[in-house]
Amino acid sequence: MRIHHLNCGCMCPVGGKLWDGVSRGLTGQLICHCLLVETDSSGLVLVDTGFGSRDVEDPYGRISPLFIHTNRIQLEHRYTALEQVKSLGFSPRDVRHIVLTHLDFDHAGGLEDFPDASVHVLRAELEEAEVRHGFIHCRRYSPKQWDEVRDWRFYDPTGERWFGFGAVRDLDGLPPEILMIPLPGHTMGHAGIAIDTPDGWLLNAGDAYFYRYEMDEDSSCTPGLLAYQRMMEEDRPLRLHNQERLRILANDGRSNVKIFCSHDPIELEALQRLSTGWRPVSGEYSPNLRVH
Repeated sequence: MRIHHLNCGCMCPVGGKLWDGVSRGLTGQLICHCLLVETDSSGLVLVDTGFGSRDVEDPYGRISPLFIHTNRIQLEHRYTALEQVKSLGFSPRDVRHIVLTHLDFDHAGGLEDFPDASVHVLRAELEEAEVRHGFIHCRRYSPKQWDEVRDWRFYDPTGERWFGFGAVRDLDGLPPEILMIPLPGHTMGHAGIAIDTPDGWLLNAGDAYFYRYEMDEDSSCTPGLLAYQRMMEEDRPLRLHNQERLRILANDGRSNVKIFCSHDPIELEALQRLSTGWRPVSGEYSPNLRVH
């Protein structure tokens, strides 16, 4: 199994280090951290898709203007999972499975770029996305991003536990090393994706947290990301509860679990440097490389 760490979206909100903690200019940098997993028996597996090619071509038809302008989304084909899969020498048809942390616009935009893939998600997430209630709720989900998906695989949060968390094992068609870990709060069907590697467990925690120092025992978060998390949460007590559970796991030296979130560029670069299959384009954040 080989894992590539991809940046499938770039967002540059006004506020600089009030968002990412390190930028020196007027704007910050947030990313969409996705995984491309080469498996022996299941072909290529994408974990989240970031923004897709159709988002680039028709952003206002697929993404709420609220988020386009608030997040200052930089929509370019080079950031799409489709282009990055091809740049690694693969065909889009080689992507046989997509496993989603959740269906927010910045995680599911590339689903239709891989029409032959099975899409795996917690059942509660699609049910919640179809309700479409409230100002933020109606804008975070974009059904146009997934209305052509032909092969959904839905799961309920049951199964043998994983480090004290609930876990969905035996994902249909996927190797046993890939699990879904329900982490509701940000959305009610939100999940982390855990992968058992020769070097230990890797956990994509999605949007269960947004900033690397939130996983410290003495946790902290930038004002911009703290406010954004609160704006986007579906259930604050549940979100904070699961975030605390992740924090405990991250600081348990016996677990050998590397945890990262979807939008921190420093975590992304740290994992890119640890990976033999992918190198960062820019060394802008190198002095502060960090991952739990």
